[in-house]
Amino acid sequence: MFELNNKTAIITGGGSGIGRAIALLFARSGASVHVLELSEEAGAGVVNEIRAAGGQATAHVCDVTRQADVRARFAAIGAIDILINNAGIAHVGKADNTAEEDFDRVINVNVKGAYNCLHEAIPLLRANGGGVILNMASVAAWVAVPERFAYSTAKGAVMAMTLSVAKDYLQDRIRCNSISPGRVHTPFVDGFLAKNYPGQEAEMFERLSKTQPIGRMARPEEVAALALYLCSDEAAFITGSDYPIDGGFITLNA
Repeated sequence: MFELNNKTAIITGGGSGIGRAIALLFARSGASVHVLELSEEAGAGVVNEIRAAGGQATAHVCDVTRQADVRARFAAIGAIDILINNAGIAHVGKADNTAEEDFDRVINVNVKGAYNCLHEAIPLLRANGGGVILNMASVAAWVAVPERFAYSTAKGAVMAMTLSVAKDYLQDRIRCNSISPGRVHTPFVDGFLAKNYPGQEAEMFERLSKTQPIGRMARPEEVAALALYLCSDEAAFITGSDYPIDGGFITLNA
C-alpha cells in the first residue's frame, strides 16, 4: 500500500524540514523526485541522500516567486504525476506592525509561489491523464494564532486555492488537497529560537511544544506520512479537503 512506483513528483522547498521529509519518503516509496529549492546546497543535499539510498532524485534551483523560472524548471522536467506545493516562509507580526515589504514577501512566496507552480503543473498533469496536487496550508488558516497576520492571510489563501483547483479540474482527473500542520520541529524552529531567545532555547521549545494539546511538536516524518497517503492511489476518492495534523491544536485547545 501507499506505493508511488513509476510516479514523478515535484516538491517545492524540498531541501529542508517538511519538504525534505516528503522527498525522502516519496523516493523510498518508488517515486522519481524533483526537488525545487532556492538553496542549491539544500537541494543537492537531500538529492544526494536519496541517491545514496538507491532512490531517484534531481535538484533544481528555482525561485517559485518568478513564473518564468518556474516555467523553465517544469518544462525541463516534463510529464509529472504529483505536485507538492510546500515552499513557504513565516512571519511574526500584527496588522499594524507588519511592514509592507514583509507582507509582500510572505504573499509572494506562500501564495504567488503556489499559484506559479499550479499554473505550470496543471497542463502537465492534464496531458498526463490526471494526477495529484497537495498544498501546504496551516492551522493558522483555521484558528487565530497570535501575531501571525501575514502568515495566516497567506495560508488562508492557500486553503481557498485548494478548493478552487479541486473544483475546476475534476473532469481532468486532477485531485487537489491540502495539509494543515500545527507546530513541527524543523530547523526553522531551532533557528527562530536561537535568534529570538538566546540562552532560553530549551525553555521556549518546551513552551511551544505544550501549545499542542498532545504535548509535543510534530516530526516532519509524520507530516510526510500523511502526504504519502494523500498522493497515493489509495486516496483516489479524496479531493477538495484539508487535513489538519496538529496534535489537537484546532479542536482541543479550548
